[in-house]
Amino acid sequence: MTALPAASEPLRVDIWSDIACPWCYVGKRRFETALEGFAGRDAVEVVWHAFELDPSAPVEETRKMRDILGSKYGQGAAGAQAMLDNMTQTAAAEGLEYPFERLVPTNTFDAHRVIHLAAHEGKQDAMKERLLAAYFTEGKHVGSRDTLATLAAEVGLDGAAVRAALDTDAGAAEVRQDQTQARAYGISGVPFFVLGGKYGVSGAQPAEVLRGALEQLWGELNPAPLTMLSPVAGAGAAEGCEDGSCAVPEKTVPERTAAEQV
Repeated sequence: MTALPAASEPLRVDIWSDIACPWCYVGKRRFETALEGFAGRDAVEVVWHAFELDPSAPVEETRKMRDILGSKYGQGAAGAQAMLDNMTQTAAAEGLEYPFERLVPTNTFDAHRVIHLAAHEGKQDAMKERLLAAYFTEGKHVGSRDTLATLAAEVGLDGAAVRAALDTDAGAAEVRQDQTQARAYGISGVPFFVLGGKYGVSGAQPAEVLRGALEQLWGELNPAPLTMLSPVAGAGAAEGCEDGSCAVPEKTVPERTAAEQV
């Protein structure tokens, strides 16, 4: 039997998330786990998009995360701490450290701009990872433009150029476009995964759920190849047929007599 090769179409995954979203870092890890062992992983193209959980957040925030959550959800300090403790355990299961007592709450608009600037250099995923680690694990102030320039340099960008760009509106239009598209999709929470522009997956779903979605779309983009069966001996004995496959015979033109020739 002979198997015909299947097409290998790229699979684009667009992910909306926020630097200040603890579930977004967990979702990134789970998606990376989903890619492990996925047959089409080399054809997956990941594009990160901006989403601000709180666009009104100040760049310089004096309150700690526990106080912010307690006020936001009306659960008080004890309730907020319980939420943070649960999130810390969830992150730890994915190999992530969340020392919330060191976290510096801030506005993330400029951080999203830097991610778009990094995309032009082919370093978008590296920049996204660096910012998440800096915010959640290292307690860095990712709302500071000087800090952002330093982090950009650490992933191979020109730190001075990034710092200068942040004093302009570079990347702002792309961030706002991401937010416009999120509203068009009806995205109200992150992380949010859009697979092939066709399927949406909301939340930091388990790795097996994300892998299942990838495999479903991959199967649609790359159907199973046809398998050619060997012909049965003696089949197709009629004239013009061979090995069970009939071909259109070539048309023969009889020779004309001298009288018929012009």
